[in-house]
Amino acid sequence: MARITSDDDGVASVRVDVVRSGGTRRPCLRLPDDDALDRRLESGDAEALGVSDGDVIRLLFNRETRYARVDADSQGRLLRGAFDNRRLARSPGEGENRLLEWLDDNGREAGDAVLFDVVVSGDAYGLRLPGDRSVYDADAGPRGSLADIARDVDG
Repeated sequence: MARITSDDDGVASVRVDVVRSGGTRRPCLRLPDDDALDRRLESGDAEALGVSDGDVIRLLFNRETRYARVDADSQGRLLRGAFDNRRLARSPGEGENRLLEWLDDNGREAGDAVLFDVVVSGDAYGLRLPGDRSVYDADAGPRGSLADIARDVDG
């Protein structure tokens, strides 16, 4: 397992907005469109986030690894929660939403921003407050989801 700092040259940082979305109106994170990344990346990289609607990603914060499913609405991609394992991320009503806890613990609400660090594109991302520096314990996970593998096999 490698330790990577948020200010490492290989980590791209994107400011994301805390918004309210859906019927519950709970806070969630609005991910930028890939087309807009070149304007929002702080590190100067212009790579895509590497996530699509339905993907489950590792989300690293508070020195813990959580799992989040990427959702989409009419305005783009969202992270509505972070959970203790991949199964809970796929069925979020069953587990504790660690993203809501983190936002609350850090006084973040709709209209605020946080930093979303691209640690391993398509797999692992970090969360931190603007101005903070984080160390992520990140190993390179699988480069694609099972759905991607199935699409490759089916042609």
